[in-house]
Amino acid sequence: MKKLIEGAGKLGIEFSARQVKQFELYYQELIEWNKKINLTAITDYSSVQVKHFLDSLTITLALPEEEVERPDFNIMDIGTGAGFPGVPLKILFPQPRLVLIEPTTKKTAFLHHIIHKLELENVEVLNSRAEEAAHLPLYREQFALVLSRAVALLPTLVELTLPFCQIGGRFIAQKKGESDQEINRAKKAIATLGGKLDHIKKIELREFNDERYLVIIDKIYPTPNKYPRRPGLPRRRPIQEVNRDVE
Repeated sequence: MKKLIEGAGKLGIEFSARQVKQFELYYQELIEWNKKINLTAITDYSSVQVKHFLDSLTITLALPEEEVERPDFNIMDIGTGAGFPGVPLKILFPQPRLVLIEPTTKKTAFLHHIIHKLELENVEVLNSRAEEAAHLPLYREQFALVLSRAVALLPTLVELTLPFCQIGGRFIAQKKGESDQEINRAKKAIATLGGKLDHIKKIELREFNDERYLVIIDKIYPTPNKYPRRPGLPRRRPIQEVNRDVE
C-alpha cells in the first residue's frame, strides 16, 4: 500500500498497521469478487490505491477532524457501488455511523461481505434507490455528511442527496474535470432542495493526473416533502433553469 500511504501522508493522514491491513484485504477481496460481478474497471494494484482508496480519502480535505469526533456525527454514501468513498472513510474513522445506499443487489452482497471481512462496526447497507429511501423517516434529514461519487450530474445529484442531509449538515460531491458549467446548472436545484453552495475545493495531489474537485453544499433549510421525485425522474428531468421542476 505504498502509493496509498504516501498520498494519504500528503493529506495529513497516518495509518495504523491495522488500517493498512484493512486496505490490503479490501483490495484482495475487491479483485476476487470482480471476477464474478462487475464492481470496477480499475483493477491493478497501484491504480486501486490511488483512484479508489486515496480518491475516497480526499473527502477529509473538507472534513474537520473535530467534526468527525462528535458522538452524533454520521455519514451516508449514495450509489456507493463497491464502497467508495464510504468504506475507505470508515476504515479511517471507525466511530461514525455509516449507511451505504446501493440499488444493485449483487453489489450490496459484496458490501455485506467486505464489511464483515474488514470487521467494520456500525455500518448499514441499504439495497434501495435514493429516491425511495429519502422519504423514509429513518433516513430523511438524518445525516451530518452525505457523499456521492461518480453517480450523476450535479443537478440530478443534489435531488438524490440533499433530502438526507440534516439542517447544518453538508453534501460533498466528488467531481472530475471542468465543472463550472455543471455547478451553474445546479444552482436552482441546490436552492430548491434546501442547500447553499459553500465552496469548491480543488484536489492538488500529484498522484492524480486529472483535475478533481470537491463540491461542498451546506444544508440550510428543510427539503420540501415532494422531493426527491419518483425513481428515474431526477435523472430524466433535473431541476434546472431550462426545464420545469415538477411533473
